[in-house]
Amino acid sequence: MSTQAYDPGPEHFQQFPSNRIIVIHPGSLYVRIGRASDLLPVKQLHCIARKRRHGGKIYRDSFVPPSVPKTKELIEELEECRLQISHTLQSCMQSNGARRYATPPQQIAAFNRRSLAEIDNDGEPWPQVQCDIVVGDLVLDIDPELPYNIHFPYCRGDFNLHSEIGGSISSVLNDLYTIWSSIIEFKLGIPLIELVKYRCVLLIPDIYVRNHLKCLMTLLLKDLGFGHCFLVQESVGATFGAGIGSACVVDIGDQKTAISCVEDGISHKSTRLRMDYGAGDICQTLSWMFHKSAFPYKNWNENIPRDVILMRNLYEDFCHVNLDVCGPQEKTFLVDHPGDIVNKYTLQVGDECIISPLSLFYTDLLKITGPKSTKIQNRQASDPEDPFDAEFLRETGRKREAVDPAAGEGQPCEVAPDQQVSTNPDEDIVVDTLETAPGDVTLAPGQVLSLDAAILQSIDRCPSEELKRKMYSSILIVGGGVKVHGLNNWLQNRLALQIPYTYKTEQLEIVTSPKDIDPASTVWKGAAVMSCLESALELWINQLEWNKYGLKILRERAPFIW
Repeated sequence: MSTQAYDPGPEHFQQFPSNRIIVIHPGSLYVRIGRASDLLPVKQLHCIARKRRHGGKIYRDSFVPPSVPKTKELIEELEECRLQISHTLQSCMQSNGARRYATPPQQIAAFNRRSLAEIDNDGEPWPQVQCDIVVGDLVLDIDPELPYNIHFPYCRGDFNLHSEIGGSISSVLNDLYTIWSSIIEFKLGIPLIELVKYRCVLLIPDIYVRNHLKCLMTLLLKDLGFGHCFLVQESVGATFGAGIGSACVVDIGDQKTAISCVEDGISHKSTRLRMDYGAGDICQTLSWMFHKSAFPYKNWNENIPRDVILMRNLYEDFCHVNLDVCGPQEKTFLVDHPGDIVNKYTLQVGDECIISPLSLFYTDLLKITGPKSTKIQNRQASDPEDPFDAEFLRETGRKREAVDPAAGEGQPCEVAPDQQVSTNPDEDIVVDTLETAPGDVTLAPGQVLSLDAAILQSIDRCPSEELKRKMYSSILIVGGGVKVHGLNNWLQNRLALQIPYTYKTEQLEIVTSPKDIDPASTVWKGAAVMSCLESALELWINQLEWNKYGLKILRERAPFIW
């Protein structure tokens, strides 16, 4: 890893060529990396496979949020929720005024049981994998029988930390270094030794952990050896990518859905919410319903990466929220796994293709991948490197102190776990805690906010009435999980019914593909645009500054409220 120091010189404050700025957007399933001058970034699976030592422990992260054991109670809950959505759909009208109708799953299952595979052609053998380490899309070329462990360094939109092999923060950072450096070197064609002449913009979650940002800055400036870098929150990147000054940004990713109200390049801390669900969970819902209707590819297995990618493709190709489509539809798909013949299947589908994406609004269906939570930006522990951080300023400039009568004058009172979140949107929505992980919004056990409820709650936490009005008139939907035709119309109708009366005069506008950009790349594109602006000149942090000041310089220079 590079440790070469870099003296920026006067060019620190001059416009920098966009083809020497690298923009990195890490996600739970994919990472996007490219030059700021590129039309689109390189997109790769954000994973790494390492060959196990003889007798070493087996560990494999799943390519999809794992489903939980299907107990009798869980199946009853899933079925009840499925029927609820089905009844709602049957009460809807088609655009020609006719009522919708649904084909019973039993009828569809009868067709699918009779559907046999057709041999399309001979398959290719598994590629010969000689390397001890494989990164990105090439991981799909590894025969599942080979002794490789598979790691995804991000999970649910943040570091994938766990107690198993490869789950420590140092292991995650090592994996990130290997994946990112490999893409930069072999996909972008930039030798790592040259990175000192390049600058980097890294997109980070809106709800972040300060210690993780510190580790990422060190990774970029010391280990990878970039000359300069700065960090951008994903929601802010989205507004720049869409060319919208202010918006309620809804980012539907593979494993998380994040919402934040952004005004003039600043994400309002109190409005940030993150739910532990995304397109991966919807895929598992779709898979469950397909199998209820006798999915003809009987060997499908969520533990086989290529099977998971197949189901994701079926989700993107088949799912929609178009009320004019009803009754059974026949679809075909290929199962093309190395080492086997290529099989063609004919599948009959019904309302499963509408019901699964609607699980964003009926979240009980997402329990197939376990209980979910909703997170907010938490107050975080002070860091000895940054003695004058927000915690210090809060303590020294506090206007009022919560007083416990039993404890005596001026003593802070204990905050009960179920009272940690303020119900007043004008108050600072943080909790007094020394944990370094985001906190949970107070909800009933097992409850998680649906997409529409989360948007309404986020906007309701805006500090002023004027800002709330602005947010209702500009809702921006981005992320790879949003590619479902008609989803924006369903969301718009749901929100229109629930918006407080005061704001109903506003024109509710939902934007999904601004400037014809792929919604999965809007955030990356925004960071690329931002890095080339004159106003970005004062944001860059160089190696010498980071080595000398550490977190203090990040607090001073970061384009978000630390």
